Amino acid sequence: MDIKLNKDERIDDLGLKGLKIIQNSKWFCFGIDSVLLSDFSKNIKKDSRVIDLGTGTGIISILLCGKTELKNIVGVDIQENVCEMANRSILLNELQNRAEIVCDNITNMRNRYDTCSFDVVVTNPPYKKNNTGIKNGEKQKEISRHEIYADLDDFLKTAFYLLKDKGEFYMVHRPERLVDVMNCMRKNKIEPKTIRFVFSNVNKAPVLFLIKGIKNAKSFLEIMPNLYIYDNDGLYTEEIKKIYGNV
Repeated sequence: MDIKLNKDERIDDLGLKGLKIIQNSKWFCFGIDSVLLSDFSKNIKKDSRVIDLGTGTGIISILLCGKTELKNIVGVDIQENVCEMANRSILLNELQNRAEIVCDNITNMRNRYDTCSFDVVVTNPPYKKNNTGIKNGEKQKEISRHEIYADLDDFLKTAFYLLKDKGEFYMVHRPERLVDVMNCMRKNKIEPKTIRFVFSNVNKAPVLFLIKGIKNAKSFLEIMPNLYIYDNDGLYTEEIKKIYGNV
């Protein structure tokens, strides 16, 4: 399909079933965290209805369309220009029968959807609290990195509202926010069930964690084996190669 590109935009090949994505080099481009989250949540049941909170470029929505047999995924983001670009990526991949992009604040979902409307919530939310960290002046990057329009508790409240009973919640976040994340999950009755820490290499502290929760579940937490991005030679580990599909 012939899709118009705007200034500073490019099309990147995702290396998965011919899927591609449009990105703007001046805005926030997806990173390994989104790729790892899509792999972590790839066992979503067939015909599930999924919502991606804070979708940005739509990367997680597009990857999950390639990795799973989900019925429908809705990507939500508050930035109009980013949503417009994500919509063109959906059209580029001819996924409009399975994926849609909604431009709205995630805190407004109760005005769009009935409660218990989704089987799965996935999210790669802003990692930094609004008044912390260095801001670089690029509005799109600041919104993607900082809790400007919605904080962690907003994401969890929204997830609880949208999820069916025993529905699944998947998130990627930074280790320094682990206590905040687990507290917010339990406060909003999404029980942490599985966690995996991600390391640059065996000599470094973790840089990310992936967590799965279940709405209204009993307590029991599985800690998965660590995931290492690079080996001792600075090359991708075999597991990361498999996740990227380039073994």
